[in-house]
Amino acid sequence: MLIDGHGRTVNYLRVSVTERCNFRCQYCMPEKPFSWVPQENLLSFEDLFKFIKIAIDEGVSKIRLTGGEPLLRQDLDRFVKMIHDYKPDIDLALTTNGYLLPDTAQALRDAGLKRINISLDSLKPAVAAQIAQKNVLGKVLEGIDKALEVGLGVKINMVPLKGINDAEILDILEYARARGIRVRFIEYMENAHANSEIEGMHGKEILERIKERYTIRRLGREGASPSYNYKIEENGYIFGLIDPHKHDFCESCNRIRLTAEGHLIPCLYFDEAQSIAEAVREGDIDAAAAILADVLANKPKENRWSETENEGSNRAFYETGG
Repeated sequence: MLIDGHGRTVNYLRVSVTERCNFRCQYCMPEKPFSWVPQENLLSFEDLFKFIKIAIDEGVSKIRLTGGEPLLRQDLDRFVKMIHDYKPDIDLALTTNGYLLPDTAQALRDAGLKRINISLDSLKPAVAAQIAQKNVLGKVLEGIDKALEVGLGVKINMVPLKGINDAEILDILEYARARGIRVRFIEYMENAHANSEIEGMHGKEILERIKERYTIRRLGREGASPSYNYKIEENGYIFGLIDPHKHDFCESCNRIRLTAEGHLIPCLYFDEAQSIAEAVREGDIDAAAAILADVLANKPKENRWSETENEGSNRAFYETGG
């Protein structure tokens, strides 16, 4: 069992397989050139898997593959199968923008992927293009349908931005409800790489929009999930709100993150990290395990939103998967 320095059980590993992305979303990396880290700087799937086996053997029971856009990493289904074959009952999920899903969903499902989270920030083609800086909506909607068709569990993520897509909160909710999938509204996470002119909505503002149509009841968090759930009284639909600015957001944090280059990150909002790259490339499992133990011992109690509401992160979220 993995325990951090504050007594929290850590059983969730997020693995970023690439920092590359085919979108340039306003809240993530709108001005980043379409370049990427050289392939030789990335850990191979085999080296990533060496560390994943350590994590699983020590008690990790949930793994999420992220990016960048993880579907840009060639042969991702092969990596999924490596993890699934090692521990078939592990909760193995993926976060994606959905654009490449029409051609990859079946292979991922066959390899052992269980669940998928898909970003959907607008149902209007022009607004979706404004946010992603690319004509994306048709392929994303097709990807959602394909994921459902092949039997993947699906959730939708939306980041409401004032004056851009905030009028679509109820539309996105109804879209998800009609398909029997859950939507999670995510507060915009301030960071140095985003468009400095955008402004996100706070959780209470998102809830007020939903209350314009519905009566909602608080359900709370499911275990260590970052999503706080609410139930609509009129129809029983449950949706989530991820609000990292809340004081209790970090209390039950059970997550650590590994980047494609081998940086082990204890907290999304901190810039500190340690590299396991050399250890796994040399096959030194004991050294990699020792780095993991040290990262857990120094995992911060809270993210820096707890210190000041306006401080933004210098962390490039496209390297860590959010």
